[in-house]
Amino acid sequence: MVHWCLQQRARAQFAISLYYLAMVGHGLSIVSLIICLIIFSYFKSLSCQRISLHKNMFMSFILNSIVTIMWLSLTVANNQAITASNPVSCKVLAVLTQYTSTSNYFWMLCEGIYLHTLIIVAVFVGEQQLFWYYVLGWGFPVVPAIVYAVARGMLYNDKCWISSHTQLLYIIHGPIQAALLVNLFFLLNIVRVLITKLKETHCAESTAYMKAVRATLILIPLLGVQFILFPWRPEGRISRAIYDFFVNIFSHFQGLLVAVIFCFCNGEAQTAVRRKWAQWRSAWGKTGWGVTPMTNNYHTNSSITESSRGTLSLEHPDHFPPLSLVHRRSTIEHENKGSPTHSNGDVCNKLQTTTI
Repeated sequence: MVHWCLQQRARAQFAISLYYLAMVGHGLSIVSLIICLIIFSYFKSLSCQRISLHKNMFMSFILNSIVTIMWLSLTVANNQAITASNPVSCKVLAVLTQYTSTSNYFWMLCEGIYLHTLIIVAVFVGEQQLFWYYVLGWGFPVVPAIVYAVARGMLYNDKCWISSHTQLLYIIHGPIQAALLVNLFFLLNIVRVLITKLKETHCAESTAYMKAVRATLILIPLLGVQFILFPWRPEGRISRAIYDFFVNIFSHFQGLLVAVIFCFCNGEAQTAVRRKWAQWRSAWGKTGWGVTPMTNNYHTNSSITESSRGTLSLEHPDHFPPLSLVHRRSTIEHENKGSPTHSNGDVCNKLQTTTI
């Protein structure tokens, strides 16, 4: 009897540690993903269709973290009271958790389909229609979530649908595993084509695509490990505890991994942040702390022109002059700005006539 009580206490303590681990993981994920959304939304030079897909995927992970925190707070922090009352709200949160989790992986699939269509299928086609990506990422996960809710209510209607000891979870895990396998096939096919192009042409464009594919390819095993290992959960007490610990790390820190790989390690995002930071430091160094820096027409128009060029050159790189010419033109305009014969209106006119 004493041994059984000690085992129950040890299980309770381990469950509490996993609860706090989940809270920390989802909290860090929410903060990091919100920072990524701010970066991708603020810098217009980063605006493109793939960044739009990134932002939708970030939103799905944020929603998943918020719903998971709410569900864990309801079922773990108030376990006895909730188990006794068995409200409908905790079952709704359980279904929303499954929906947002499925949406995460289907937005990853959207990333893979977009890259595959861009590189393999429609190299010479313009912008893709994002409507069907929205349907796949936000709409399709509703189907397995509703089927799971109906099946759980009819076949395994436990308190708050907390138990994971049911085969009904494969209603959710099956589509997720299928999405991971399809995404892996797409990305490996893209890597094969890009390696062939790099061997033949050593094209810089192929290298850039390879970096984009590599980020998604790294993310697939990291985010799919719990679904690969799910059927092989060990039975031993220590081995099961180790299994649960690592699966919970991969499950609850997913948003942080996505933020690091797709945003914080993104070279274009780093360059945009460094450029803006250098502008702020230069402005504060000239005006002094506590004084609002004056922004003249030159800097405003120059930044707008550069942002437009950075966005449009992604689609038509051959129609624009080299970056060195842009810097040379900006330098000449900056020198002419100090001349008494040129007013701010003249500078604006020159920028308009020399817009890229």
